[in-house]
Amino acid sequence: MNFNTFQKQLQASTSIASLAFFRMAFGAIMLWEVCRYFHYGWIDRYWIRPDFYFTYPGFDWISPWEGNGMYLHFMFLGVLAIFILLGFCYRIASALFFLGFTYIFLLDQANYLNHFYLISLLSFLLILVPANKNYSLDAALRPNKASDTIPLWALRLVQFQMAIPYIYGGIAKINHDWLRGEPMQMWLKDSSAFPFIGPYLTMDGMALFFSYSGLLLDLLIVPFLIWKRTRLFAFVAITLFHLTNSQLFHIGIFPWFMIAATTIFFEPDWCKNIIARFYTSPTSNVYSRQIVKKANLKWGGYALGIYIAWQLLFPFRHILIPGNVHWTEEGHIFSWHMKLRDKRSKATFYVKDLDSPNAKEWKIKNKRYLSKRQRSKMATRPLLIYQYAHHLKEVYQKEGYENVQVRAEINTSLNGRPRQLLVDPFTDLAAIDQYTYPGKWINPLYFSLGDKDYFTEEPIKKNKVTPVVLEESQH
Repeated sequence: MNFNTFQKQLQASTSIASLAFFRMAFGAIMLWEVCRYFHYGWIDRYWIRPDFYFTYPGFDWISPWEGNGMYLHFMFLGVLAIFILLGFCYRIASALFFLGFTYIFLLDQANYLNHFYLISLLSFLLILVPANKNYSLDAALRPNKASDTIPLWALRLVQFQMAIPYIYGGIAKINHDWLRGEPMQMWLKDSSAFPFIGPYLTMDGMALFFSYSGLLLDLLIVPFLIWKRTRLFAFVAITLFHLTNSQLFHIGIFPWFMIAATTIFFEPDWCKNIIARFYTSPTSNVYSRQIVKKANLKWGGYALGIYIAWQLLFPFRHILIPGNVHWTEEGHIFSWHMKLRDKRSKATFYVKDLDSPNAKEWKIKNKRYLSKRQRSKMATRPLLIYQYAHHLKEVYQKEGYENVQVRAEINTSLNGRPRQLLVDPFTDLAAIDQYTYPGKWINPLYFSLGDKDYFTEEPIKKNKVTPVVLEESQH
């Protein structure tokens, strides 16, 4: 098949029903998510109360609104979600929702979630696809522009984006720890008190069963959903998978969103009769291909090609960075590494005044500067450790200590391994002008699961910190 034939196929028409259902489900679940943030007080906890935020590289200019601005922002997102659900002023609503949600996403790395990243990407794609051509207020108000069909590329683009988390999530599971049943075994032990099935979760072989079934489901679910003969079985399986995750791991809207969004792989008109019970279509016209300038079509194709290439290649960037990505976190985010590691860490920071005669040193109380969630995330991620060290430097410089050193003793366990120091405790983190990959001040992961010399003392001795006389920080 040559490129021109492929291009013509993507321009062919298909039913809009499936994409319209996706739009409705997206809007409804986003509205639910906004309501949850008001209900649980998360807006205040995550974006008003903290004094410091872990910014993304290149986006340190983004900061939360002052006063009640964040509450108004979320209210606005809720209104936009309703507009997307109803298909009212759809293009503008989708564009504003993408900007508004991505703004929230970029405020603090400590709040990074894979499904937030996915929502940001999908809201961007909704701007491009004509999901409001029917079963929407836009179609009802302008029936002359309504259509039962859409170009096939619009459906395929959303399907492609939905396939990425599944397939790449499965590829990421092909690693040493996961194939040995960790950290699944740790999580199942933590869920042993779960009603009815809790005692069975700790049985021999259950961790391996969950690990391998999750891996195979992620890798195979998309082709099984596409193939009509296995579609029903695949959808039941993925629904049970997401429902189990929702109960065992409490991961918010993600399972419910994925169940609804996975229907995008069904036949394009699978829900047409269902929607028709609640909505009278203003038109039955067949999609007519609009006359588009070849130049616009060409550059639009190039832009989508770059986007698709980025989605395919960027998640593998960690391969180019030495070290275990689950330990160093370098290349972890934006790579669909979902629920792959369990890191438990205790972080202690020290600030030393290098200009004082006795080199006065303070032991920092992290809770004075960071929220509980920020402390938890920072203690396992070297980039956040680096940012926090520079923040401490700025705090003490404002107090009149111009020449300070900041170092950290961070004891971390990955997937049940013995604790070891995550970063070099003797490195002045505040003296590092720019974070570069790989971070040479990040200690390598010494232990592998199943090593016979699992508890050898030699690597730990290399990380011993010389005792110092400390004063508790009053900041």
